[in-house]
Amino acid sequence: MPHKPVIVFIVLTLTAGAGHAMQVIKNPDNGLLTYSNAENGFSIELIQVVPDFIRAVYGGHNFPKPVIEDIAGYCVYGSVIKNTSDKPLRYRVADWYYVLDGKRYPVKTKTEWLEQWKKSGIIFSWTLLPDQGEFYEGDWQQGFTTIKAPRNSRFDLHYNWTLDGVKHSAVLKNMQCPPEQVPIRP
Repeated sequence: MPHKPVIVFIVLTLTAGAGHAMQVIKNPDNGLLTYSNAENGFSIELIQVVPDFIRAVYGGHNFPKPVIEDIAGYCVYGSVIKNTSDKPLRYRVADWYYVLDGKRYPVKTKTEWLEQWKKSGIIFSWTLLPDQGEFYEGDWQQGFTTIKAPRNSRFDLHYNWTLDGVKHSAVLKNMQCPPEQVPIRP
């Protein structure tokens, strides 16, 4: 009798304090992790992206190889943020940071990447998470978030936002930098 394939998602729920939970979901097909959290009107999802995907994206837009390798050397996440409230929400990536081995580092912003790329004659900009945003109920934004950390290292991402004039913050704990490659399945 033939067997039907079964897809299993591994979901880890970690408490983030004050009754909020962070979820870590492992993709059963490729082993990559997605980190998510939703609280106080702000939903964030960060999906691990392997360097070869980054190389393909920017190579497809004719970026110079050294520029491609620079961003491929970062821990890159496909990011989706959303306002889940009925109030105005603001965020600013320049206020976000990560803690690696007890030291605090800034998240590299879209503006910082664009300034760097401009020196190489690149004006392409649409793949990165916007530096800041103000949006209303149901509005969302997406793009790459980049963290300068060693491959497979773990860190805590601290982020904040303002909802209807009130500042909130949260931490995605123990995030893992994406692996160099998607594991090959036997």
